[in-house]
Amino acid sequence: MVYRIAQFLLFIIAIVIGLVFGNTINKLTDYTDGFTFCTNYVLKLGIILLGIRLSLGDIALYGLTGIIIITPCIMMAIISIKILRNYFIVSDNLSLLIAVGTSICGATAIMALAPLINAKKEEISYAIANITIFGLLAMFIYPIIGYYILNDHSLAIGLFLGSSIHETAQVAGSGMIYAQQYSNPSVLEISTVIKLVRNTTMVVVIPFLAHLSFKANIHNSNKIISIGSIFPYFIIGFIIFGLIRTFGDYYEYKIGIELWGSIIQFTKGSAENLLIIAMSAVGYNTKINKFKKLGLKPFYLGFIVAIIVGVVSITTIYIAGVTQL
Repeated sequence: MVYRIAQFLLFIIAIVIGLVFGNTINKLTDYTDGFTFCTNYVLKLGIILLGIRLSLGDIALYGLTGIIIITPCIMMAIISIKILRNYFIVSDNLSLLIAVGTSICGATAIMALAPLINAKKEEISYAIANITIFGLLAMFIYPIIGYYILNDHSLAIGLFLGSSIHETAQVAGSGMIYAQQYSNPSVLEISTVIKLVRNTTMVVVIPFLAHLSFKANIHNSNKIISIGSIFPYFIIGFIIFGLIRTFGDYYEYKIGIELWGSIIQFTKGSAENLLIIAMSAVGYNTKINKFKKLGLKPFYLGFIVAIIVGVVSITTIYIAGVTQL
């Protein structure tokens, strides 16, 4: 219990330190490449190692259940953006970027869609600022909401966090916060699987949104979309570690129960430490001064759609009867 509390505090401190240092110490800009490396690669390695927590059967079970929850969340995010964008006077491109960032996987999806719709740099900045600020808020608030509304039901809360929080890093962070605060480590595992399944929907949603943009703006070039360029390959690594766990558990009597247990614990600990490092980099990369320069209307739109996705997630979880499983 003491270890869990200490790790939880370390996780929060890492984010806060990154946030404070990144916004107050100008000399740290010399190390921006290092922080970017942490958010791009250290994070993904940590998620890959999390695969050791689950067997392939668990991954398949959670993934199939996740599709039921993820699909309406994505659909409602896109529909809501299409309906509300004129009210908030937000450009077509910016609204599409906010939609894909909110519904799928944050900055990665935004950067994948942006060149396909000829988005401007300021539109990309607006969209990334949206998913950054609301994703960070959700990372801290949604574990509390999930605990009380979903009654500490591991699968339901994992589905909620994985289907409603924007960035992969934010989902992993939220899952870890919940795991440590409420002593329920399975939520981290389930929410990660759900987020990875959600990430793979990029290969369908991004071409669809690019097509919508092309129809609305004939002047846009009909660029060829490479599925390979937008597929999140680190998911394969996660599955490989799930495969290792599956075979390791089956042959643990040959490996040695104590040795296999030590390998699992070491890998779990390494994954959590890597996520803590990545979270400090996420804090560093959150530049408050950028938010001050942006207009409020796109933030209103992003906030409303983020809330809609969260509500749809919880509603679908109850309708699907997940809390009764």
